[in-house]
Amino acid sequence: MRAQFVMSEIGVGLRRNLTMTFAVIISVGLSLALFGGSMLMSEQVSKMKGFWYDKANVSIYLCNKQDALEASEAATKKADGSAGGSTGVTTCAKGAVTEEQKKQIQAELKQMSLVKSVAYESADEAYKHYQERFGNTALASSITPDQMQESFRVKLKDPEKYKVVTSAFVGRDGIHTVDDQRQAIDDLFRILNYLNVAALAIMLIMLIVALLLIVNTVRVSAFSRRRETGIMRLVGASSFYIQVPFIMEAAVAGLIGALFACAMLMSGQYFVIDHGVGLRDKIQLIDFMGWGSVLAKLPYVLFIGLLMPSMAAFIALRKYLKV
Repeated sequence: MRAQFVMSEIGVGLRRNLTMTFAVIISVGLSLALFGGSMLMSEQVSKMKGFWYDKANVSIYLCNKQDALEASEAATKKADGSAGGSTGVTTCAKGAVTEEQKKQIQAELKQMSLVKSVAYESADEAYKHYQERFGNTALASSITPDQMQESFRVKLKDPEKYKVVTSAFVGRDGIHTVDDQRQAIDDLFRILNYLNVAALAIMLIMLIVALLLIVNTVRVSAFSRRRETGIMRLVGASSFYIQVPFIMEAAVAGLIGALFACAMLMSGQYFVIDHGVGLRDKIQLIDFMGWGSVLAKLPYVLFIGLLMPSMAAFIALRKYLKV
């Protein structure tokens, strides 16, 4: 088989169907960019999970005098049937946490095998941290140290087992609430996973559109050159010899689309993450992926960009190559 003949046939086919070829390149490029972006997002979410789950604490907030007073009033209203219903009665109705209760809670936490460390935060420390975070808000000026709750910050060896601590301490005397930070983190990751699924769904739609365009482009090209292929059959050319130029046309268009997708992925890393928008500097709480992760996905994008159009062209040409 002459390589010059194959290359000339590829050029002729691409020029004859320039508009459809351009549509194939754009569709393949966008679908593969979404594919690569979805892989990167999945890796980023997994990386963020490992980072944040390791930092997530279980916070055990203790009852203070204000909580005890509010709980006592709520219990009184419920007993009298007033206020139009129950506001909920917590264990704080039995009074603020005592020193004995705090020692008991801390001792039990340290005895639990899944607990990595326990840190106590006083009301004054909680007030200081609150002022550091929300000192510029109107609400912060009305908060006093005695309104803040003491708490134990519990770090677990396995954050997945936070329910063990929750079930052991929730509802006990002197404990207001048991809050697991992992629940809030899970909500964030759930949203990110939904966005990833949406990107994959759009990618599949674009991929189907690209496949249909490839099939139609190959069929139009084969129909426009039916006289040449007929002559080649009569002179004994094999099906593979006739088929190669059409498959190569689709492969070249797919490769250009894959290169376009790679350019979009690298541009996103450069202009959105590292420079331009600069999310890496603006959102330092997130450990964004580096160039190594992006470059590792490019071979997959290029491989699919070559394989997908080639297979689509091979299937579309079967009916045109029957002798």
